Amino acid sequence: MPVMGVARFERFFRAAAGLDVDKDDLKRYNEFIDHKLYDLLLMAQATAKANRRDIIEPFDLPITKGLQESIHKFRALNEEVELAPILEQLATYPPLDATPSEETEARLPEIVGGLSLALARTFKIIDPDRKNPQTAQWDRAQQIFDLLL
Repeated sequence: MPVMGVARFERFFRAAAGLDVDKDDLKRYNEFIDHKLYDLLLMAQATAKANRRDIIEPFDLPITKGLQESIHKFRALNEEVELAPILEQLATYPPLDATPSEETEARLPEIVGGLSLALARTFKIIDPDRKNPQTAQWDRAQQIFDLLL
C-alpha cells in the first residue's frame, strides 16, 4: 500500500475505534480482509449454485444485520477519512466457480469497509484499554470473525 494509503489506514482506525495501528498491522489487516471477503464470496457462490445460477448477485452475499450496520456506519465515516479508493484495491478475490455480477463487485468496497469498521470495534471489545492491537488481539479478532462469518 502506498504511503498515502498507510496514512489513511492509520487515520481510519483512529476514527473508527481510537486505535493506533502501524505498517506491521497492515499486513495482518490485508490478510484478514482477503480471508473474510473470500469466505463471504464462497458462501454467496454456494447460494447462487443452489439457485442454479453461475452469477453471484448481491442478495447471495451472507450479509448479517451487524455487518450491514457496520457498512452503513462505514459510509458515514468514509466521508471523513476517504478510504474508499484504497478499499477498491483491496476488494479483490481469487477465481471462483461463479462470477460476481457488476452490481456485486460494486458493493465489495463498502463490504470491505464494513468488515474493517467491525474489526476495529472488535479490538476495543477484546481489550478496551489497548491502543495498539498486538498479535494476540489480532488472533482473537480473527477467531471471532471465523465463528460468525
